[in-house]
Amino acid sequence: MQSSSWSRPRPPLLLLLSLSPWPVWAQVSATASPSGSPGAWDCPEVCTCEPGGLATCSALALPAVPAGLSLRLRELLLDHNHLRALPPGAFAGAGALQRLDLRENGLHSVHVRAFWGLGALQLLDLSANQLEALAPGTFAPLRALRTLSLAGNRLARLEPAALGALPLLRSLSLQDNALAALAPGLLARLPALDALHLHGNPWACGCALRPLCAWLRRHPLPTSEAEAALCVWPGRLTLSPLTAFPDAAFRHCAQPLALRDLAVVYTLGPASFLVSVAACLALGSVLTACSARRRRRAAALRRPRRPRDPDSDPDPHCSVPPADPGIPAAAAARA
Repeated sequence: MQSSSWSRPRPPLLLLLSLSPWPVWAQVSATASPSGSPGAWDCPEVCTCEPGGLATCSALALPAVPAGLSLRLRELLLDHNHLRALPPGAFAGAGALQRLDLRENGLHSVHVRAFWGLGALQLLDLSANQLEALAPGTFAPLRALRTLSLAGNRLARLEPAALGALPLLRSLSLQDNALAALAPGLLARLPALDALHLHGNPWACGCALRPLCAWLRRHPLPTSEAEAALCVWPGRLTLSPLTAFPDAAFRHCAQPLALRDLAVVYTLGPASFLVSVAACLALGSVLTACSARRRRRAAALRRPRRPRDPDSDPDPHCSVPPADPGIPAAAAARA
């Protein structure tokens, strides 16, 4: 009986496949498909995803970055939401992200580790927010960044440490902020930069603009941008284009120290300080010893004499002169 069951002919494979319901097959094929369909990668629940790694989460009143970001995510649109702050590791899991749009979220703060793990990011848009300052190292992990927009914020100062060294950055948008000058060394750390948007800032004409004007002479702005980038003279109401200042206009300004000079200062400064301290201690010791010696001499000169004993040393005015041996004793008595 058992042998007859094994010898029974099996149904054809195509017949079994044809008996399976279609929805199950559709689900299996969608799950097994590596790409080319919306279900090919994990999409955040609140977002709309498309093939190729695009997640659109715009204008959804989101208070935070949606969870469940996938490694296959390439472009994330989070503009026009309510993201007031970016915490550490806000985009964890999206290590292959290339484009990130955070426009018009009312952002007040960005944690220094908010962009950690986004080493492949090429475009970051933080425009039209309420950022007033950026912590040092905020953009340091973004070594592949090529386009950065900080336009339309409230930045009054931008430190070089905030941007860090971005070797591939080509476009930087700083328009419509509260910048009066750029910190020295900021543009020097962006060797690939060739597009800089500056208009809409209260630039102050003066020595602080020297590094920026030197960069603009090497990288001319488009005519429309050059005409809109203006600075105001302190105490005046006149405006001047940033591109109108030759290097001769800054001759009265103090020259910044070169790196070699700074190295010399930082090397010799502590050494000279220690030498000066040792010299002061030695001179103080010598002066203290000399002063103590003078005090001892003065004390010795002012020391009082010992009182004389009248019996042993009578007063010369009251003593009787000794008798002359040549005069007789009687005559001496009469005298």
